[in-house]
Amino acid sequence: MTTTRLMTVAPRAARRGRRRQDADAPPPSIAPGPAARTFGIIALVVAALYFLVPVFWLVVASTKSNADLTSTFGFWFASPNLGPNYESLMGWTQGLFWRWVGNSLFYSVSAGVIGTLFAVMAGYAIAKFAFPGKRLAVGVIMAGLLLPVALLTVPLYIEFHALGLTNTVWAIIIPSAVSPFGVFLGMVYAQSSVPTELLEAARIDGAGEARIFFTIVLRLLGPAMVTIFLFIFVATWNNFLLPLMMISSPELKPVTLGLYGMMSYFSPDKGAVMLGALLGVIPLVVLFFTLQKYWRSGLAAGAVKG
Repeated sequence: MTTTRLMTVAPRAARRGRRRQDADAPPPSIAPGPAARTFGIIALVVAALYFLVPVFWLVVASTKSNADLTSTFGFWFASPNLGPNYESLMGWTQGLFWRWVGNSLFYSVSAGVIGTLFAVMAGYAIAKFAFPGKRLAVGVIMAGLLLPVALLTVPLYIEFHALGLTNTVWAIIIPSAVSPFGVFLGMVYAQSSVPTELLEAARIDGAGEARIFFTIVLRLLGPAMVTIFLFIFVATWNNFLLPLMMISSPELKPVTLGLYGMMSYFSPDKGAVMLGALLGVIPLVVLFFTLQKYWRSGLAAGAVKG
């Protein structure tokens, strides 16, 4: 009897010991192998070169004259021509270059703020409220993500011309503030970042929907709002076809349209144009470095939350 009992208990003890050892053992490593690390480093280097080489070339080209651009190595400096290029830029634009940069900032900031507010409002409403046609609204927003912006430029011009809004700042701000991607990101982020229990508690305390949104929801949607703002800002800053169709007054041109005017003339001063492009991209660089922390968190939230 004793022998039989020992034979029964021994395997159990052995299994318990193995389970204890497995529990104490460190988890298996998920670090990539040498081949994967090497491939990842190569891919990152190629991506960095792809994005940084054009910027370096722009810096170099902005210091050259037309003759230097064709007679010297493209990725190295020649005789410094930065001062004459700046004088040529100011002379050709009749002193309007910095006004064009200011116009681009005004259009981009205005469209970014308005578009971000309306995008998170719509996304929050779709995520947290039930209403007739909700599925249809989501379908229309998703379809809007597939439409290229250039396809809508001519219909927008016809509508704004009929309303008498062409050649005004509203012809740039209103179309640029519409962001289906912003609504989608706001909806995805609000589904997980805004607890329904918190909204119900605020309603029980007597808070109205407007107060709940502006005092509670906006704070929770902060990272998503920064991401949406950046996307709208960059899209508005880089937009060329819409200002080309809508704007005719030199005083209202953004910097992209103004620099295009310089290149459309016979034998333009290309060094001055490159300098204008370099000065025009500086606000974007400053904005990205300032908001990159919030932008990364907003993108990550949109990728994993749902």
